[in-house]
Amino acid sequence: MPFLDKLQLWADERPDDTAVVVGGKRLNWADLRDAATLRLGETAATTVLAEPNSLDFVVAYTAAVAGERRCAVLDPLWPQAMIDQVAQRIGQAGPAAAHASAAARELGDGDELSDGRPDTTFLIGLTSGTTSVPKAFTRSRRSWQVSFDASIEFFGLTQEDRTLAPGPLAASLNLYALSECLYAGAAFHTMETFDVGDVHAAIAYDGVTRLVLVPTMLRLLSERGLTGGVDASGVRSIICAGSKLDARTLEAARRWAPNAAIFEYYGASELSFVSGTRLAAGEPLDVGGTGIGGPFPGVELKIIDDDGAEAPEGADGNICVRSGMVSNGYLWGDDGQALRCFDGWYTVGDQGYLDSGVLHILGRRSDMIITSGRNVYPHEVELALASVPGVSAAVAAGMLDEVRGQKVVAGIVPAYGSVTATQVKTGLDGLLARDKRPLRYFTLSELPVTDRGKVSRQMLLDWIENNDPRAQPLA
Repeated sequence: MPFLDKLQLWADERPDDTAVVVGGKRLNWADLRDAATLRLGETAATTVLAEPNSLDFVVAYTAAVAGERRCAVLDPLWPQAMIDQVAQRIGQAGPAAAHASAAARELGDGDELSDGRPDTTFLIGLTSGTTSVPKAFTRSRRSWQVSFDASIEFFGLTQEDRTLAPGPLAASLNLYALSECLYAGAAFHTMETFDVGDVHAAIAYDGVTRLVLVPTMLRLLSERGLTGGVDASGVRSIICAGSKLDARTLEAARRWAPNAAIFEYYGASELSFVSGTRLAAGEPLDVGGTGIGGPFPGVELKIIDDDGAEAPEGADGNICVRSGMVSNGYLWGDDGQALRCFDGWYTVGDQGYLDSGVLHILGRRSDMIITSGRNVYPHEVELALASVPGVSAAVAAGMLDEVRGQKVVAGIVPAYGSVTATQVKTGLDGLLARDKRPLRYFTLSELPVTDRGKVSRQMLLDWIENNDPRAQPLA
C-alpha cells in the first residue's frame, strides 16, 4: 500500500490502457510501471520533489514511494531558499526512514516496485506558505489505503472514468487524485500549467468524465465554457474542495455540465476526509448556508470544546474526527495547537457545529475575526455576501482597528457592471446579523487567489493596505 501493488496488477491486466496524461503526453500502465522500475536504482530513501506537472514528475513520485521509501512534494513556486531549507530539514529528520529503506534492501525489496509495510511512512506533507517554513507532517501507507477505499466508494470512481485534475500536483488535492486513480485503475489527466482553453480542449477531446478541482477553477471553466459553447455533457461527476461552493458557481456548473453529480467535501491535509455531500444531476440547487454534508465513510465526527467536553447539538467548537485516515503528526512545526487530540479525537482547529447529522463549517480559528468582543468567521460573511444580488464573489477579512480590535472588511467582485455599498448592505438583510457585517467594502477587479486557486484573505488585506488598484473603495 498505498497503490504500487495495484499498479502492477493494472500493468499486467491492461498494459496498453492509458494510465496518466499530462498536457496531452501519455503513459500506459505498462510504460508507467517500467519507467518507475528503472528509476528505482537512483531513488534515495527520501525524495524531495519540487517540480511542475509532467510525466517525469509522475514517474519520479511513483518510484519515490516504492518499498519503504518516502517522498516530500514541495511547491516549485516557493522561493529556492525555502525549498533548500525544507529539503535540509527533511534530510535531518530522516534517519529512521533511511534505516527502514536499508533494511528493505537487505530483504531484497529495495529494487522492486511494490508497496512497503502499511505502518511505514510514505509521504511527508507540507502546509502551504511562502513567507515562513511550513510545518511538515507524515502519512502512513495504511492511512491513504483507507482513504482510497472510502473516497472510491463515496465518489463512485470506476475504471471507466477519466479524471481531470487541472491544478498543480504539488497541491494535496491533486496529488491525492493522481494516487487514487493509480489505486483504482482509472486514467488520470492533468495539465502542465492551468489554462482554461487547454482544460476545455481536454474535456472535449479526451472524454473526461470526472473533474477534481477547487471552486475558483470550476467557476472559470463553467462560465467560460458556457460562453464559448464548450460541451461538458460527458462529465458525470465534479468533485470540489478547498472552500464552500457559492450559488453562482453551482448554478454555472449545473448549466455547463448538466449530467454531472456535484460533490463537495471538507477535509484537512492532516485529517484527510471529514465530511461530504452529493448533489445529483437534475437535483434542485440548495445553496447558501454553512452545511457540508454528513461524515465521510469510515469517519466519526464530534464537536469538542477547548476543555475536551463534547458540545451539545448546534453549539460550535472544534471539529474533531476519529478515523484510520488521520496523519501520524508532525516532523517539525508542532506548536501543540495545529493538530490536537482529545482522547483519540483529532482536530486542526477548524470550528463548526452539528445539526441533525450535518456538519456546518464556520472556519479556521486562526481566521476568526474578533470585533468588539464578538467572534465573526469570514467564511460565514463570504457565503452571505455571495448570495446578494449583483455580487459575483466575495472575500472577507479582519483589519486592525483601534476601537474594536478588528473590523470586518470585504472585497466584492460585481456580477455585472457595478454594485453600490447600499445595495450590498440592503441585500444582507435577513442573511447576516448586523454585528457581523463588514464596516468597509471594496470592489475587486479579481479575486485574491494563490497559485493553487485558493482565496487569500491576507492578500485582500495587503491590497487594501498598499492601495492596490485591484481593490477600490466601494461607494
